[in-house]
Amino acid sequence: MRRSPWATLTVLALAQFIVVLDVTIVNVALPDIQQDLGFTADGLQWVISAYTLLFGGFLLLGGRAADLFGARRVFVAGLVLFGATSLLGGLAGSPGLLIAARAVQGLGGALLSPAALSILTVTFEHGRRRNIAMGVWGGLAGLGGTLGVVAGGLLVDSFSWRWVFIVNVPIVVALVAVTPVFVRRAVVHAGDRGFDLLGAVLGTGGLLALVYGVVRAEPAGWSSAEVIGCLAAGVVLLVAFVAVEARVDAPLVPLRLLRNRALSTAGGALALNGAAFLSMFFLTALFLQQARGGSALRAGVEFLPMGGAAIAAAVATTPLVTRFGTRPVQFAGAALNVAGLLLLARAGVHGSYASELLPGLLLFGTGIIGVAVPGQIAAVVDVSAREAGAASGVVTAFYQVGGALGLAVVSTLSTSRATAALASGDAPAQAFTAGFHRGLLVAAAFSVATVLVTLASPRLAPTQSQIAEAAATA
Repeated sequence: MRRSPWATLTVLALAQFIVVLDVTIVNVALPDIQQDLGFTADGLQWVISAYTLLFGGFLLLGGRAADLFGARRVFVAGLVLFGATSLLGGLAGSPGLLIAARAVQGLGGALLSPAALSILTVTFEHGRRRNIAMGVWGGLAGLGGTLGVVAGGLLVDSFSWRWVFIVNVPIVVALVAVTPVFVRRAVVHAGDRGFDLLGAVLGTGGLLALVYGVVRAEPAGWSSAEVIGCLAAGVVLLVAFVAVEARVDAPLVPLRLLRNRALSTAGGALALNGAAFLSMFFLTALFLQQARGGSALRAGVEFLPMGGAAIAAAVATTPLVTRFGTRPVQFAGAALNVAGLLLLARAGVHGSYASELLPGLLLFGTGIIGVAVPGQIAAVVDVSAREAGAASGVVTAFYQVGGALGLAVVSTLSTSRATAALASGDAPAQAFTAGFHRGLLVAAAFSVATVLVTLASPRLAPTQSQIAEAAATA
């Protein structure tokens, strides 16, 4: 049966769209979720972190699974898991159940996303058609992040927070039904590629232990046995992870790639970029509603200019990389991030949106893409073609994991500042704003670190054809 490649692209892009959508759509629902389920201020960030940690931690394993068991089979399995846990999250009656659903939902995303990209690259031959397909893929994924905040606001205000999860279910059911019709079965290649489940479990377990230790530091104290035990366990698990990766035939993270200066600095920059982005999104969504008293829909609309700036930056950045190289563009993006976050950190409860929030949102939306695009290009343009996919997967995982770890640090420090302000007699809105300001300053510190990492990166000047190759594996 002959299948239209553009119909295949539609199915794959819609699947990637809902994966990206779920990163942002939940943010504007956080205040309602907290009130309805009784989340603590420390625990609320796990609604975001559980998803991003499992997604980042198992992303590379998802790519291996697609190679080993067939991309279409893993794609459908990921869709089913994603849809089932979306329904479970929408019906959750306790914080623990919602966090568990979000974690497994992230695992579903980690299975379907690399499988979808694998199918896409074999559906379209190398060249112009594949570049167009990759542009559509990336464009819809970026649109998912922008529309997520507005869609989340509409669903929360019109129905309830539960619909930000339940809305995925009919989309997933439709995609599972049409996948056998429009997506061809991939040939499974027998070979010596291993299935590094141990590496995935050790790596993700170590990161979860570190994040949990940071989150518990505020209520339990940094010197408590619980926090010290979690942090120590995290370090031990990550050391074991590195030892396993050095010995297995097909590691999730090929350690030899990290010796490449361009890739290692790009991975560091993207991890810090993810930390700044997730932290800013999380804190600002809460600030707009809990401190300024806006509705979920209004918060979503107020985020839209940032999404528009990001889309415009995505269009402009590639030509700039071609003309000036990766390092100057990434440096400018990181500097814009610092400026945007510092401006946002001055916003008050009753200040004007146009003067106190909008400039920072526009700068940050531009800067976040100014770091991401040259970082992704630098990660793959200086490695061999056969390792470009692995390199891209490594830095994407760094971005997700860096975001989760950064959010844990920022959320903990922000909450401690707000708690101290409340204890000293400040009104709740003022106390929350004080925590918001501290959190954004910490996020700005992550962006300053991005500037420093960028200065240590090589200045690459990729050609148009090399950028096209990078886009095909991004």
